[in-house]
Amino acid sequence: MPKRPSDHPARTAATPISSLTLAAPPSPDTPTPLLGGLTPSQFMRRYWQKKPLLIRGAIAGVEAPLSRDALFELASSDDAESRLISRTRGRWRLDHGPFDAGMLPSVKRRDWTLLVQGVDLHDDRARALLDRFRFVPDARLDDLMISYATDGGGVGPHFDSYDVFLLQVQGTRRWRISAQRDLTLKPGLPLKVLQHFEPDEEWLLEPGDMLYLPPHIAHDGVAQGECMTCSIGFRAPSANELIGQFLYYLAERGDAAHSQAGERLYRDPNQSAVAHPAKLPDALVAELGAILARVKWTERDLVSFLGSYLSEPKPQVVFDTPERPLVEAAFVARAQAHGLRLDNKASLLYGARTYFINGEESALPRSRKWLCELADARRMEGKRFVTLSTDGSVTGLLYEWYRAGWVRVGAFP
Repeated sequence: MPKRPSDHPARTAATPISSLTLAAPPSPDTPTPLLGGLTPSQFMRRYWQKKPLLIRGAIAGVEAPLSRDALFELASSDDAESRLISRTRGRWRLDHGPFDAGMLPSVKRRDWTLLVQGVDLHDDRARALLDRFRFVPDARLDDLMISYATDGGGVGPHFDSYDVFLLQVQGTRRWRISAQRDLTLKPGLPLKVLQHFEPDEEWLLEPGDMLYLPPHIAHDGVAQGECMTCSIGFRAPSANELIGQFLYYLAERGDAAHSQAGERLYRDPNQSAVAHPAKLPDALVAELGAILARVKWTERDLVSFLGSYLSEPKPQVVFDTPERPLVEAAFVARAQAHGLRLDNKASLLYGARTYFINGEESALPRSRKWLCELADARRMEGKRFVTLSTDGSVTGLLYEWYRAGWVRVGAFP
């Protein structure tokens, strides 16, 4: 039988926070209320991709990163991916945004949900909330989605193919979960709803409570009154996706050292006349197999591909360049005084020899420590910038990123 809300475990004590922007990612070996008193290392070892975890009071005093009206306004933008899911008389409907004013149902109407993806790209508080989960590598961290729902709203019982933290930030939502193996979907629906859902646990989540779910755990969340839930999701590329993109990456490079074939055209001087012209030639099939067998790569190729691919901004991302950019000297002076930070939309990763920013790869500079610090912290204090500002190559690179909209002057607000 499902566990009723009265079966709730005791809430974890936590210190109220006045602003999500003040929080830093927990260190691997420091216990944190975010994970129910576990250290990130303990959580990753015991729960990550293994079993669900309910955390009471994960963030005390939590508030929604965006108000309802601000979320609706974001859903009207071409820069944000949004979906509207509603149910009338048992029938599901899915609409894709943007949603102009008046297109969303009345908040007094039951059974509808607005999902807005990538809120962290547009709002500092949402980005700060996402940063709390950076005990998981950035290469796996995807985005923060906000789900707004009226009473009874939800997306039906379903499963995800990726890890997710479900943080209640406003109102209450009842969650039912199941580790069932039957993941058959109902046919003919505009969204993925399980045909047979048999919950074995059930909880009512209040603001600050959070539920972690590994991939393929069936779940169903239903709003109890008006509510908002933040979903922190993680990238889980399929093997087919990685293989296809990697081979495309090698082909785009056009490096004969990797393909050992280059641009050599297919030749078949011994091809005989055929009676069945539609049949694939055996020689052509054999030649493709021989070409693929000659494809070679190194670990450096794998790092180069993964860094470039995983730091590439999503198609809808557009960087906002400064309308009146500072001259370089003024940029340096202001960064010395106020620090700087990566733009919310910027992705900066690094390997042993190279770094990757927004899909572009470059060699790590000789004084690489500062760049790795910036990538890990996503910000740089003014006093740290002062120690670097005597190196023109460093300030010149950061100024270039500032002009491109990848870096913002001023500490995280």
